[in-house]
Amino acid sequence: MKSLKTLIYSWISQKYMAGCSNYNSLQVRKASRSKKQARAMFARHDIPHAKGTLFLNPWTAHRFAREHGFPLCIKPNVSGFSRGSHFPINNYRELWKAALMVKVWWPTSIVEQYLLGNNYRVLATGDAMVSVIRRYPPFVDGNGQDTISTLIDAENQIREDMGLYPTVHPIQKSQATIDFLRKQGKTLNSIPAEGERVHTFNRIALAPGGVIEVIDQATIPAANRDLFLKVISAFDANLFGIDVIFEEGIEKDYREQRCIFLEVNSRPYTRMHNAPRYGQRENLDDFYNQMDALIVTDSDTF
Repeated sequence: MKSLKTLIYSWISQKYMAGCSNYNSLQVRKASRSKKQARAMFARHDIPHAKGTLFLNPWTAHRFAREHGFPLCIKPNVSGFSRGSHFPINNYRELWKAALMVKVWWPTSIVEQYLLGNNYRVLATGDAMVSVIRRYPPFVDGNGQDTISTLIDAENQIREDMGLYPTVHPIQKSQATIDFLRKQGKTLNSIPAEGERVHTFNRIALAPGGVIEVIDQATIPAANRDLFLKVISAFDANLFGIDVIFEEGIEKDYREQRCIFLEVNSRPYTRMHNAPRYGQRENLDDFYNQMDALIVTDSDTF
């Protein structure tokens, strides 16, 4: 069984984690591979996180929804880049669809409460926050004149001119986009009003054209900084990408609002911190030099 797991994780690394950093020991990576492990560590160290449970049978997710209500999130117990994740789930029909589809990615899955708020990725080492980005689902802003299709073309051209590709992806005009617009009563030929924001996909991910904004670290309270470093210390990690949602924003003390830590990434995709659509692009050369100087003897061991 151990050899089989090693082969699976090695295949996942080669297939899905191209370009991801690799600065943590095998011990740290093994201790943080799954969402279940992260949740257990959060609970042990009193780090705010959503109520949730592991499930193999979708009926477990159904019972969880009956007890805790909506909105919810369902995701594979092991995955990355939001692959296989479904959120926000607002009713039983969406719940069952997600509970079945998630099995494509991993046999065991997580169902947990979902917080409607601002979604962040915090890149941090044992003694400092390196970079903080806010992540948005793909969107266009209406001007009262152009169709959604034209607005998508214009946004994609801006991204190309900014040199964001291939780290950031263009907004798609796929069937998934068409279907999502239809749920909003719109098509690619709809003309949004001036200032109207139209999301073209529900998930916060790079592949469908997600948006990245760099957050000025000077705006982040000391209490929030300390909490992120506490997470790093709990896992004894060299570097983590920490996914967290703040109901009102990371600029406000977490103790004064609802906040949930979602998961930790032991091999974070650091490139996206260098490709913001909004905010000031940061110079992370010193960070990379520091990380590259680390000696991690088992970085290629799974």
